[in-house]
This record gives sequence, structure tokens and C-alpha cells, in this order.
Amino acid sequence: MAPLRRKPKQLTEEPTAFSVSGSGAGTVLRGSRSRSRTPDATQKGTNAAETDEQGEQIPLDQEGGTTADPQTRLLAQRIARRLSVARPRRDVRPRRGVGDLASLRWRGGSDDVDLDRTIEVLAENPLPEDEDIVVRERLKRRRSVVLVVDVSGSMKGERVRTAAATVGALAAELARDRLGTVAFWSDAAVLVGLDETVEPATVLDLLLRIPAQGLTNVGFGLDLARRQLAGVSPTQSRVLLLSDCVHNAGPDPRLLAARLPRLDVLLDVSGEHDTELGRDLARAGRGRIRTIRDYRDVAPALNAFLGN
Repeated sequence: MAPLRRKPKQLTEEPTAFSVSGSGAGTVLRGSRSRSRTPDATQKGTNAAETDEQGEQIPLDQEGGTTADPQTRLLAQRIARRLSVARPRRDVRPRRGVGDLASLRWRGGSDDVDLDRTIEVLAENPLPEDEDIVVRERLKRRRSVVLVVDVSGSMKGERVRTAAATVGALAAELARDRLGTVAFWSDAAVLVGLDETVEPATVLDLLLRIPAQGLTNVGFGLDLARRQLAGVSPTQSRVLLLSDCVHNAGPDPRLLAARLPRLDVLLDVSGEHDTELGRDLARAGRGRIRTIRDYRDVAPALNAFLGN
């Protein structure tokens, strides 16, 4: 593997993994980090219950959060709401060879009749209706997707609108699936777990309330997403990275990308960015990369990622 184009800062302490605690004005990020001074990104992260860790807390107040002006913030909220409307399924019929085989009431789709189950139904109902016929169909499993958002710089202007579009569009596309959200800087935070249901406006508000941070530790954000997907079938899980990929802290993130089931990259090119690293991350994660100049580019990119 070729050396990184930028030489990142070597961290002297383990990065902190945060989670959201509280609500409203009392919302904080609670986390902990190891006392070890020789971090290794390939090791599983520690948690707050272990005795060798030091607790940290970050209040999420409006003054310490995003520098987005009120008009930009309102526009971002409108973008998220507009794009978060769930779209009707394009094809209600299960595709052959996809998902697990199940016996279901006939609704005009499969012609593979489950004779044993159908006979059982007919034995109880001598005057059957069409839906009393039982057929075998393949049902697609729920997907598990973790969105990893770079909040290392100032979240303002186009970055705010792009984040809003990504959160809203994913909420619509994955309305029937599991969607988690991780934010990262030199540390990282799980804003929404895979088993939580949170409105896109709430997710966006959490992103904008995280105090602006300077360093960009892409690898730790990816590692926290990997932990969220532990135990999920690799065929039904993936990570989406929204970042400029200007990695300047911590170990080589390409090593973490290779450990993910799949990694797709939304490369924010509205400011400084590292296209080469973005491509390397997508390649290592067996995924794809799309460049995002503004929020209008988000939906087409997500359609390309999630349509296969």
C-alpha cells in the first residue's frame, strides 16, 4: 500500500468514543478513552464500563456548536424535511435469487405454489379466495447502514446543506431498514444507534450542535461504524462516509476501510479535499465513490450506491 499523501499527526492518546446522553438543552456527549499512550486502530475500542478508562463529557449547546448562520440552518432543515419523505417502493415483487425463501399469501407475484401449506389452508376453508393460495417468495432482508459524517471542520455553508441532504435522503431510502449515524473529528460519537428511530431533523440538529473540531481522524469514525455493525450479516450491511477525506490525525484509515463489509464514499469537494484518499478508501472497502459539490448531488449519488 502506497504511503499517504499527507502525513497525519500521530495521536499520543487513544481517541474517545462518545454517545449521546440527555435531551434538549441538556444533551451531552459522554465518552471515555484508554489511558494507553500507544493507540492501535486495529484493536477493538474500549468502553466506559472498563476501569482503565477516563470519562469525558461534551455539552451540546448552541453557542459551542456549528457556526452556520440562522438562514443556512433553516434552509438545511427544509432540505432534510423535503428529502426525508419516504418514496413508494419501485418494485413490490421480490426478485428471484434475492433474500430468504418464505411462504406467503399470494398477492399476484410469485407463481411458485407451496402445495403443502396451500392444502392446509384449503382444508380449513372450503370456499377459498385468491389470497388463500400460499406461494414461496424470496424476501429481501433489512439492510443495516451506518452514515459516518465528518464534523472536524466548521459545519457551515454548503457543508451544512450537504449534511442535511444526506441525512434526509438516507432516511427516505432506508425507511424500512436500519440506519445509524456516527460523527467524527479527532474523536467520534454515535449519534444514532442502528436500533434507534430518530427523525432526520433531530439527527441534523445533533450534527450541528457538536463543537467545531480541528483534526480529522477518518479511521476512528470508520472503526466506530464497524463496531455498530458487529454481528450483522456482511451481505446486508455497509458504511457511507461523508467527508472531504483530508485525514490528518491517527493511523491510516485504509486499514479500517478494508475491515468493513462495504464502504461507499461521498467526497465533499466544496472546499479542500483529498480525492486520492477517497478513492483508496472506496477501493479498500469494496465500494464506490461519488464527488459532492453541493446538496443537489447527494440524492443521485445515494441512488447509485444503494441501488445495487
